[in-house]
Amino acid sequence: MISIRPIARQDKPAWAALWRRYLAFYETTLPDDVYDSAFDRLISGRDHEFCGFLACEDDVPVGLTHYLFHRHCWKIEDVCYLQDLYVDPECRGGGAAAALIEAVYAAADAAGAPAVYWMTQNFNTGGRRLYERVGKPTPFIRFNR
Repeated sequence: MISIRPIARQDKPAWAALWRRYLAFYETTLPDDVYDSAFDRLISGRDHEFCGFLACEDDVPVGLTHYLFHRHCWKIEDVCYLQDLYVDPECRGGGAAAALIEAVYAAADAAGAPAVYWMTQNFNTGGRRLYERVGKPTPFIRFNR
């Protein structure tokens, strides 16, 4: 049975292990101070700071998501950016990823945010199958400096 709950201070070791595997999927590594900073932001409770949920199976974290509310020039209300979503490969297909997205949708609804959006890389075929069921693809292309 999958349960979803907010990330809490005592979750740092389990969260860090999941986030490291998520970043490895995207062929990325980060210095330890970035992990510390990200986790501190996730549990700060401050307005316009990152928030997060864990998906747990038998009280063991098996997935995570991070999200952020921010202003949008085309809307009066803040919108919600779902930045990270990861489920341990051994637990995929059991509904954890969909439950994490639904938890972000519920948080956005509770905050009055009219939109939730996210991105993924084109090679994330497994994730894209889910995303196309629970969201709507857009024609936008992302550019970075």
